[in-house]
Amino acid sequence: MESNKDEAERCISIALKAIQSNQTERALRFLEKAQRLYPTPRASDLIESLNQKAQSAGDQPQPTDTSHTTHRKAGGTETPSANGEAGGGGESSKGYTSEQVAAVKRVKQCKDYYEILGVSRSASDEDLKKAYRKLALKFHPDKNHAPGATEAFKAIGTAYAVLSNPEKRKQYDQFGDDKSQAARHGHGHGDFHRGFEADISPEDLFNMFFGGGFPSSNVHVYSNGRMRYTYQQRQDRRENQGDGGLGVFVQLMPILILILVSALSQLMVSSPPYSLSPRPSVGHVHKRVTDHLRVTYYVADTFSEEYTGSSLKTVERNVEDDYIANLRNNCWKEKQQKEGLLYRARYFGDTDMYHRAQKMGTPSCSRLSETMKSLENFW
Repeated sequence: MESNKDEAERCISIALKAIQSNQTERALRFLEKAQRLYPTPRASDLIESLNQKAQSAGDQPQPTDTSHTTHRKAGGTETPSANGEAGGGGESSKGYTSEQVAAVKRVKQCKDYYEILGVSRSASDEDLKKAYRKLALKFHPDKNHAPGATEAFKAIGTAYAVLSNPEKRKQYDQFGDDKSQAARHGHGHGDFHRGFEADISPEDLFNMFFGGGFPSSNVHVYSNGRMRYTYQQRQDRRENQGDGGLGVFVQLMPILILILVSALSQLMVSSPPYSLSPRPSVGHVHKRVTDHLRVTYYVADTFSEEYTGSSLKTVERNVEDDYIANLRNNCWKEKQQKEGLLYRARYFGDTDMYHRAQKMGTPSCSRLSETMKSLENFW
């Protein structure tokens, strides 16, 4: 955590500048990022202050116009930006209606996922889909610029991601109320996305339904083996890109060093005298079999002259180790492919896909099991 302290301080500095420019949403994004990197009382106090300010502002209806609702300056004149929104370019200057403020407030006051989506606990999958479609369009951050709309959109997406999954819905029906209550005490109303982790981000869900109708990044981060990338993280990425190329270079430095070390190690280490499959390019065309596990491998013409006795046993032990490592890797891939197909089948309700996934075999896993049994019998 100490390594993130400087970056957290930098985020707080950016947030303070945003507060001075009346860019509340931008300030909140960087303060929340600072808390994730290195939690401090200073950032926590600033977040609480901004949330209270936004909530007090949200209780008052925003001025509207009969043709297009926007914020107005004190003189009563509009200052449209390049994209047609009123204001000076920040999110806080974009127009929103009193109805949007009230809708965001309603979501924040909800006590569970069913109430967020506005459905009963006996709602069918089709009912959940219809409710989510309607609310996702209504609260998407590119359409709704009311204070707290982004958090409401996340809560809606998380609610649907959990309730549309039969296993997670069952678990939530049993324990969700307690978890949601604990999350609310710790994080305030509307922080439902922390109380129960969803496999798919709200933005990804939205793009599944509507074909990527709003701008979205193709970059993902991984969490618990599944892809997740929230609208908040995309916004932070765009903000960081604007801060200069030095930060990007620093972030890429470990990767560049790893690539360099890997390349040097490849140059320093000689190629093994065998292959698990024929490789005419290096002369590995002569078939051999190990004594213990009967693993097939291929060598060059001069192998028999160069490797005898203990050196031959060492080579064959390496052959068997590589063979087992390949089996483990292929077994993992087969399981991931099968689990991924089962997940998609359950998510889209495709019975044929589900049966096909159930019948999908894992031959590498079977061979790995047999090989490990042979090793146990040998030892």
